[in-house]
Amino acid sequence: MKLLLTGAGGMLARDVMATLADRHQVHPFPEEALDITDFAAVRRAVDGLRPDLIVNCAAFTDVDRCETEPGPAFAVNALGPRHLAVAAHGAGAALLHVSTDYVFDGTATAPYSEFDPVGPVTAYGRSKLAGELEVRAHCPRHYIVRSAWLYGAHGRNFVHTMLQLAAQRERLTVVDDQVGNPTWTVELARAIGALMETGAFGTYHASAEGEASWYDFAREILRLKGVSTPVDPVPSTAFPRPARRPAFSALDKGCLRALGLTMRPWREALADYLKDNP
Repeated sequence: MKLLLTGAGGMLARDVMATLADRHQVHPFPEEALDITDFAAVRRAVDGLRPDLIVNCAAFTDVDRCETEPGPAFAVNALGPRHLAVAAHGAGAALLHVSTDYVFDGTATAPYSEFDPVGPVTAYGRSKLAGELEVRAHCPRHYIVRSAWLYGAHGRNFVHTMLQLAAQRERLTVVDDQVGNPTWTVELARAIGALMETGAFGTYHASAEGEASWYDFAREILRLKGVSTPVDPVPSTAFPRPARRPAFSALDKGCLRALGLTMRPWREALADYLKDNP
């Protein structure tokens, strides 16, 4: 397939490009080459390339800035997907849009399925949900892929932060009352590649199997690297932030499993990531 990849300079998009390039024609458009908030620019890019599929990895992902700057957040996370959806439908292309666990309110006690009601509690979550709605409204041939807690080699992430802090401090304190699915971007890129070849349009969850708190995640990172710095669990109130994080946002991958596709356990994927990224 001929793919138009937006947000191509980002952490996820770079792994999507590397993962899919051997099977498909991937045409990367970083933010400076394509501003998805500019409809005329989007239409020119799509009409010029005539892709089979647009993969949208462009996003405003700074959760706290979204809370204080909702205008730019909605421009990128909602208006941008609308532009892509309209252009894709007009050009006969499909659209794969990456979304987030933050569309849920975090009050569940079991992983959220694709059919559970949404209810974002942050501006980031509301903007991403708005983007989902725009994609559904304007491009019938779509995949919406929700993921969570991403880390990868091509951007700032929790894994690198914990290792840096462990080298600098005698003890670490990490939040223990937020639970989700730590997900390696390479694993998500592989899931995207498999999903887009099915032709089974719809909404999917694609995050690592198994649940962890940030505290659990930090301890496993240090254990795998053989770092002995102690880690103490603390509540979210110990780190006040502009945006309230969902307490529980783990995702169930039922729709992905129905297609015979699976995600690896988060500990297994993390171990492989750390082997490749010392």
